[in-house]
Parts: sequence; C-alpha cells; structure tokens
Amino acid sequence: MARVGVITFPGSLDDRDAARAVKLAGAEPVALWHADTDLRGVDAVVLPGGFSYGDYLRAGAIARFAPLMGELIPAAEAGLPVLGICNGFQVLAESHLLPGALMPNAAGHFVCRDQRLRIENATTLWTSDYEAGQEIVIPLKNADGRFTASEETLAELESSGRIIARYMDVNPNGSMNDIAGITNEAGNVVGLMPHPEHAVESLTGPTTDGLGFFTSIIKGLVSA
Repeated sequence: MARVGVITFPGSLDDRDAARAVKLAGAEPVALWHADTDLRGVDAVVLPGGFSYGDYLRAGAIARFAPLMGELIPAAEAGLPVLGICNGFQVLAESHLLPGALMPNAAGHFVCRDQRLRIENATTLWTSDYEAGQEIVIPLKNADGRFTASEETLAELESSGRIIARYMDVNPNGSMNDIAGITNEAGNVVGLMPHPEHAVESLTGPTTDGLGFFTSIIKGLVSA
C-alpha cells in the first residue's frame, strides 16, 4: 500500500482532512511533524492548508525553514511527489519548489466559497485521474490566494502547460490569468489554492470532485 505523508506545522488545520482524503483514496496516511528530520520513507507528501506559524512575515515564509522542509526540498527536487494545498502552496512557493508568490486577496479580505475550476493539465502525478478541460467544484478558503508572477514566468507557465487548474465564473482572489494551481516542470510538485480534501465525501463536501487529486497519485505510485 502506498504511504502518503501529511505534514503538520504549528497552525495547520486541514492536516486531518488531508489524511482522511488519502485514506479514502486507498493509501496509508503517515503523520509527519514539522520539527522532525525524517520523511519516514513515504512515497509522496501533502502539505495541508491552515496558517503555519500564524502566517507571520508572509504566508508560508517561516514554515519554509522548518527542519522537515530541509529534507523535503531536496527530495522533491529529486522527484518525490508533493502536493501543497492552500497554505501548502504558499510554503512551496516560498521554498522555490514552485515559481511565483501568493499575495493577499485583491478584495482585501478572507474568501470562503464553493469554487468551480477547470482542470487544464491532466498529465501530472496529482491530476491524472481527471481529463483536460474537466470542470469540478471544490471549496476555496484563503486570505492570501492571489497568484502573482512576472510576465516572463507567466508566459513560461502558459506555454509549457504548467497551469493545472483555473478559476471559472469568478476570480475569487485576483490571481493572474485566473490561476488556481500550477506544477513544476517535472510534474511531481503541484500547488493548488482551493481545497480538494474538503470535497471527497458526499456527506460533508459540496461534491466528491476533489478525490481525484488523491486517487491520481496513488495510481501513479502503483504504476511506477
């Protein structure tokens, strides 16, 4: 059985939800603590949402220097699959595992809504259970979700197909090019601002559309 680590930072609040999504998808969730220096041999890692270290300085800026990140960054650069959700996306950007930055929402306040997305890239390790162009609905909740990058970086992301999801109907935070999620060049590191772990069960989510992010990685690990 695939083992997927879920990191808990001080201020993480979606780590248990992420672990539950991993379990529902058919893998074993493995709790990882920010202060440790051992990834415990996991096959993939999820950085969950929340407010790591209270979002002091900038969202994700302190978590980037957590001891466990010292192990995760080179592992991700070597090919370990990593998914950063919301605050996890912010941590990946601060760690330079993904380009760009997540800035305060354009409206200047916290946004919480069920958000329609279009999957743009279904070839990454975290999106292969979707189809390109597929529309899904999953929750969004953030105060610092405005994806921002230089024109050169945006052009590269667009031309190389590295935008994995785009906002539809409304751009809730002012992200450039309606970007909701991106991937690194290798396709093993993905950052997503909305929360797929909150849309994995019909009882609690608006849909079960988020489960595909977790089943994707499990199928990818099994076939690797």
